[in-house]
Amino acid sequence: MAIFLNNFSTFMICMILVLPAFCYGTEYYDSKATYYKTPDGKGTPTGACGYGQHGKYVNDGLVTGVSWKLYKNGAGCGACYQVRCKDKSLCSDKGVKVMVTDSGEGPGTDFILSSDAFAKMAKHPKLAHMLFPKGVVDVDYKRVSCKYGNLKIKINEHSNYHGYLAIFLFNNGGYADIYAIEVYDVKTYKWIPMRRSYGAVFDLQNPPKGDLKLRIQIKEGEKTKWVSSDKTVIPDYWKPGSIYETDIQIP
Repeated sequence: MAIFLNNFSTFMICMILVLPAFCYGTEYYDSKATYYKTPDGKGTPTGACGYGQHGKYVNDGLVTGVSWKLYKNGAGCGACYQVRCKDKSLCSDKGVKVMVTDSGEGPGTDFILSSDAFAKMAKHPKLAHMLFPKGVVDVDYKRVSCKYGNLKIKINEHSNYHGYLAIFLFNNGGYADIYAIEVYDVKTYKWIPMRRSYGAVFDLQNPPKGDLKLRIQIKEGEKTKWVSSDKTVIPDYWKPGSIYETDIQIP
């Protein structure tokens, strides 16, 4: 016997039977997208998220600057979106999955894609040359998982042991946004808040000595919670430029 479900029934089954992460991001939103040029078609190391060279090549250079509402004062850095051009004569139904590494917008645009990402929306690479002259295209988009592993941090090159510590987070990969970071001082048994310097960069003057654990405040939808590392993330005698993997996965 065939079973037919209306939209409401399908939604309720999703909410009841499926994990919330799978229900998140099922709806597409209308917007516009444009692109920026770099010599290699990939990202820029000067993006507002503060990723530096990592922001140039992450996600194979399929990156984007986003409007202020999606940038969220830096909390939206590292988020991934599926962006689809609506011109069916030129563009594929799949579109392109991009990661947020920068902030920027024009009239009605939520996305400024790297030129590699903009071209990826075309049905075929040979059609990309017909897409670029349009400049701005109508798109729809939804939030998706980047499908990375554990969260990683990098010690910013401007850090100076042990008077100043600045870090940025990448591979956050999930649906939740990062709103705050704290480090744990084993001597005082207290969590010390870091300051969001800009984008995804958090810093702290005179950080405590010794190995450091992290906890991160994330927000998914309307829910906010803290997730903590079970092990040391930043070792004592850290060095600028070093990358450390946490045991945290962002849902």
